[in-house]
Amino acid sequence: MVKLGVNVDHVATVRQARGISEPDPVAAAFLAELGGADGITVHLREDRRHIQERDVRLLKETIKTRLNLELALAPEILDFALEIKPYAATFVPEKREELTTEGGLDVIGHQTKLRPVIKKFQAAGIVVSLFIDPNLDQIEAAAAIGAQFIEIHTGRYCDAKNEDELKKEFSLIDHACITASNYGLRINAGHGLNYRNVVPVAKLPGIEELNIGHSIIGHAVYVGLERAVREMKALLP
Repeated sequence: MVKLGVNVDHVATVRQARGISEPDPVAAAFLAELGGADGITVHLREDRRHIQERDVRLLKETIKTRLNLELALAPEILDFALEIKPYAATFVPEKREELTTEGGLDVIGHQTKLRPVIKKFQAAGIVVSLFIDPNLDQIEAAAAIGAQFIEIHTGRYCDAKNEDELKKEFSLIDHACITASNYGLRINAGHGLNYRNVVPVAKLPGIEELNIGHSIIGHAVYVGLERAVREMKALLP
């Protein structure tokens, strides 16, 4: 069965908008697990716009599933991750001006920097994943530098404006899954997935886990977080 990682960043976004202590992403993670989440994902950004170090520490201590920490190649974030030792570290690109992660990591352009970081994290017992576009050259580079997982960026599939564009983007993800499996990489996927478009991606060969945040948190406004997670989980094969 495909696993579901629930991203609780946007709970922290609402909290930070008022600069107070609630809603609490740690409490949200507890409810997500009650709803059947197989893991909790958070992105500790350089500008700390939502998740804070304290959140990550508390999540590591309290969740019953697995903590996936998304992070950029920033020295202080890397040091913090090595101290916390989440179950997994997913390396993502990061730009201060973006609202959310806009594309995949340029593994080819960052091989020299990524290779020793990956080795260091794996030596610390942290599973390493690279968040990349469904690009065959990037997948080859991810395998070459020793990543265990890739997380395929599904954003363009989710943003497709018509049926032809949808088919094209889905085909790219499909081919990416086949290529990654051939290189011995394990496969996650995420970004923009929702209750309407998740099923085809979840059925692709090799997909182990989907990381989903915005659509679940948005749906939770109407039905509650535990139910929102349960309903997403029910869609996964």
